[in-house]
Amino acid sequence: MSRRMHACRLAVFTAILVAAGSAAATDFPATPPAPGPAPRLSVPTPSTQTLANGLRVVSVRRAGLPLVTAQLIVRSGGEMDPPALAGLADLTANLLSKGAAGKSAPQIAAAAEALGGSLDAAAGWDESAVGITVTTPKLAQALGLLAEVVRQPDFSAEELKRAQAQALDDLRLTLSRPTALASLAASRGVFGDGAYGHSRGGTPASIARIGRADVQRLHAALYRPDNAILVLAGDITPAQAQQLAQASFGDWAKPATLLPARPAGKAASQLPAVVLIDQRGAGQAGVVAAHAAPSRGDDGYYVGTLANAVLGGSYSARLNEEIRIKRGLSYGAGSNLMPRRDAGLWLASAQTKNPSAAPVVELMLGEFKRLGSTRVSADELAARKATLIGGYGRSLETTAGLAEQVGELAVYGVPLGEIGKYIEQVQAVTPKQVQKYADKHLDAGAGTVVVVGDAAQFAAGIRKAHPQAVLLEATALDLDSPTLQPAGRK
Repeated sequence: MSRRMHACRLAVFTAILVAAGSAAATDFPATPPAPGPAPRLSVPTPSTQTLANGLRVVSVRRAGLPLVTAQLIVRSGGEMDPPALAGLADLTANLLSKGAAGKSAPQIAAAAEALGGSLDAAAGWDESAVGITVTTPKLAQALGLLAEVVRQPDFSAEELKRAQAQALDDLRLTLSRPTALASLAASRGVFGDGAYGHSRGGTPASIARIGRADVQRLHAALYRPDNAILVLAGDITPAQAQQLAQASFGDWAKPATLLPARPAGKAASQLPAVVLIDQRGAGQAGVVAAHAAPSRGDDGYYVGTLANAVLGGSYSARLNEEIRIKRGLSYGAGSNLMPRRDAGLWLASAQTKNPSAAPVVELMLGEFKRLGSTRVSADELAARKATLIGGYGRSLETTAGLAEQVGELAVYGVPLGEIGKYIEQVQAVTPKQVQKYADKHLDAGAGTVVVVGDAAQFAAGIRKAHPQAVLLEATALDLDSPTLQPAGRK
């Protein structure tokens, strides 16, 4: 292309941009339009049945597309890890599809692929699950495969060793990230030595301690029909769900022993309010502030969901507005409300340059205080409601998303009919309720702030406002300890 032709095309392109800009300035409003009316969701109320062995079968029908997602959920997760074996539940779940009923891991993967799906297994807090999505005619075979991996896992020494190596690689990567390390430490600050306080993915020391007998013992104790829920979402009727569940899981024997007692999720914190962790040479600092939150069954669940949406649940929420958009101190700041069975966690985070960690801490704490002391405007709350409702609607578009939402309700004992009432529950929340909720659960003196990074660049600045802040070395942390320090140190 000649220079003249290039110049001509550039001139034409520039003219188009100018014209477009002029049109945009004259044809479009200066401010975004107000949120439209909330959409109407039509979600059938899930049906629930219980087999003789105690397995609960929950189905929700979505006709029109011959797909079904099946999830076998065990109502126990990382909170059941023994004190010295953090990560055991997660490792156990990951091993389910790595050999079972005489099939190797590649054979299990091939069997799932032949059905047009793939097996996904993982443990969270309060649950461990294995799931697959297939066409309706393949569902019986898929449930048979699901039953094999849940009921007859091999837990071979070879696969355990491979899974441990992978878990250690993942941990090294996680612990090298300032914000991820700060989040783990902040959880210790909120839950102390409680069941939710440790790292669900384990620590380098705890993963190395796990043996095959530990995995087998956990599986035998928790993977049992009276502690499980089979969720079927898609093109299936309640009668078909019961018949298929009986065929694959009806002979799953309920043990004579009682389920292990659940440990308390939260215990007294053994960390100071502000913890600084020196990760020397880190290019950036991770700033995390965490507070205890109510359990999933709390009556204020929807109020809390809105409060978090206002604080940091989206790009245009307050934390990102103040920290990124107005001041350019981070590529992103936000918050997450994570209610669990016994307690919950409200966690805000941002990654920033080391020298700006101190102002980010104060901005974050300031937004916590403002949410509980000042009434949210009707317009701001309406925008956050629209975001939540839109996201919820999208989460139900697939059978996998539908199964996940139904499964969460079932795990936490929430009435299953709530799946169709989300919009009205969110719309009913008032500014006064949000302020009251935040004032109660975001008490500035009751949370834990953790900053991880090159402490030489931010410790002095943070200690001006928080003189009691404790400085720890990243290389000397004991993540298995509620104090984050080896025994004998204070």
